[in-house]
Amino acid sequence: MPEFWDVYDRNRNKTGRTAIRGEKLAPGEFHLVVHIWIMNSNGEYLIQKRAPHVKGFPNMWATTGGAAVMGDDSAAACVRETKEELGIIPDMEKAEIAFTVFREKSISDVWLIRQNVDITKCVLQEEEVSAVKWATAEEILSMANRGEFVHYRYLQELFASALPA
Repeated sequence: MPEFWDVYDRNRNKTGRTAIRGEKLAPGEFHLVVHIWIMNSNGEYLIQKRAPHVKGFPNMWATTGGAAVMGDDSAAACVRETKEELGIIPDMEKAEIAFTVFREKSISDVWLIRQNVDITKCVLQEEEVSAVKWATAEEILSMANRGEFVHYRYLQELFASALPA
């Protein structure tokens, strides 16, 4: 079944148009994406290893995330993606958008959620995720430098702004 996205303009206004995942967007059109960083009280981040058969970055470590589907706002996409991929409900009372990154065709909200999660209770979406673990900012940066972690261009900014509460 195809995945439908709302299409936005550069100012984050819905255009009234929808697109099917994979459809080329026109210049000045964007779709909404969420990156979800869950940080525990030790200042570690919950990261996931992408399944070996996924199209983008197979077998690499990454954060949870994905595209908002038609009708989702950023918070709804955050909850849906976290539940789908990890089987947990994020505590949105402890969640904030750390910042937003504009890419060529996407508006990416980078969520920071301060929440302790028992990773032994995670129910992984096998189509997307093969493992989870906690890692420090330093470990993640080292993994990214070795090519084991998706190299999000905002990592330094995220870790500088996400000091433990």
